[in-house]
This record gives sequence, structure tokens and C-alpha cells, in this order.
Amino acid sequence: MENRVERRQFLKAAGAAVLAGATKVSLGQAPTQQHGSAPTSQIAKTARIFSGCCAYTYRHAFEDGSLTLETFIQKAVQLRLDGLDMTVYYMKNTDPGYIENLRYLGYKNGVNFSGVACGSSMVQAEAAKRSEVLADIKKWVDVTQRIGAPHLRVFAGKQPAGTTMAQCVSWVVDLMKGASDYSGKKGITIGLEDHVGVSQSADVCLEIVHRVNSEFAGINIDISHFVPTPTQDSYSQIAACLPYATHAHVRAGFDDGSPIDLDRVWKMFADAGYKGYMSYEGEEKSISDVPLQITEIQRLCKKYSSL
Repeated sequence: MENRVERRQFLKAAGAAVLAGATKVSLGQAPTQQHGSAPTSQIAKTARIFSGCCAYTYRHAFEDGSLTLETFIQKAVQLRLDGLDMTVYYMKNTDPGYIENLRYLGYKNGVNFSGVACGSSMVQAEAAKRSEVLADIKKWVDVTQRIGAPHLRVFAGKQPAGTTMAQCVSWVVDLMKGASDYSGKKGITIGLEDHVGVSQSADVCLEIVHRVNSEFAGINIDISHFVPTPTQDSYSQIAACLPYATHAHVRAGFDDGSPIDLDRVWKMFADAGYKGYMSYEGEEKSISDVPLQITEIQRLCKKYSSL
């Protein structure tokens, strides 16, 4: 893969610095500052960490019709959440009026939208398909702007048979460049999630954001998905990506079923000066289990945030 030595050297240095608490970074920080973006000197170093929840957590309720995004906003009030991540799978449509009504309900209920999450997958072997994906991402950027959110989560996707990892990374880079060029004009950041597939390692995520090199492109860190390697456990990979964290999805366990030390994770985010949401993305089949997890997230936000 291109620039493998340099990339690994950076990864090692970045991870060590964040783990040591030496690197203080801000939400959405990227390698270079673009024209029109906020000067680094204007961004405070102290962590500001907020509680959130992803609509996906309640997917079973959305699927059986017992919950809508309108009532999801009301649930945020009941749970005393700071913000909601509005997964697009559960939007009835994108027609004029519907999205604007969700924005209005959020405002009237004092609920912020931390972001919007779409399922666009950028790893596509056919150029025509990649063009379709970019158009789809731009559509969701427009929806993100209409609903009043600052962030859109995207996926890289799974590696197609017969392709190389280098090809997949280049495809993601190209689409992320196009997406962030478009979203940046609207003040919206694109967050690549370390989801199952080609972006499930810090090594790849960092290469992508470095090559995209945009103030409006970063990493939507899902703390559960990084695959441990002989040289990097999941925690060190989280730490390595923290300088580029745009948003975070959290749950109680890693993909292999082992528990996550959430206190350790929150301290890492706080030491890195993270400013943003820790949005719960649960796997519970019963929504009655969600409030306990939200309460723990709120406790940790209070413990580690400047608020």
C-alpha cells in the first residue's frame, strides 16, 4: 500500500502521543487548515463531551412501527439526552416539509441533532457505481443541512472479491474528497466510520483521512469495531484516531463480545480534548435496557467533560 512506512510511523507516533495525554486536539481537526475554516487558535483545548443516542439503537421499534423519529425526539427528552444521531433508515421520506418538521420538533423540544447517519458504501469496483454513491452521499448532505445537523456518517464498505486493499482505499479517498468538497461548502463534516469492512483498522482510517486532507473529513469512531492486531489492541487504535474524531458511537462491548472499559475510553477522549457527542448505538433487543446504558454515558460525560 502507498506510503506504508510513513503511515505506520505516523500511526505509532500519534497513538503514543494521545495515550500519553500529550496531544490536545479538537473536533474534526484535519492535517491542514482550509480557507474559511476556524483557526486552530480559536478552538479551545478543554474537552466538552455530550451524551447522545443513535436512532439505530431502537431499530426494532422503528421496524415494528411502535416508534417514529418524531417520538424518538420525545424519548430524548425523557432520557435527558443532549443530542440524537438521526439514522436515515428510519426517515419516512425526504420530501419538503417532513425533514423540516423533524428540525422544528428538535428545536421545540430542546434536542440537538449531533448528526445524520447514512449507509452509503464507497467501496465499489465499478466507476459508474461510485458516481452513484457520491450522488447519494451528496443527497444526504443536503438532508443533513435541512435537518440542522453538523455531521454525516458514511461507510467505506466491504472489500469486493478480486480487488486489492490499495484499490479500495483509493476509491474511498476519491469519494471522500468529493463528498467533503461538497459538504464543506455547507459547513458539514463527513465522518468515515471504522465499520465492518476495509475501514476496520486505525491504520486504514488514518491513511484515508490523510490522503483526503480536508478540514471537513474525519473519522466517526465506533469504539467497538477496531480489530486487534499483534501490535495494536482496540484501545490503541481508538487513541490513534482521536485527533480526527468527528463523532463517536459507543456501546458496552467489542465485536468479539468482550466488555469495553468505558471509563478508560472516556478518559482517552477527554485527554485528547474531544468536543462532541458519545452516541449510544446499542444492540439490545429490548428497549427497556437502553436507559441503563444512557445513564452510564451521562455519568461519564459529567465526570470527564468541562461542562
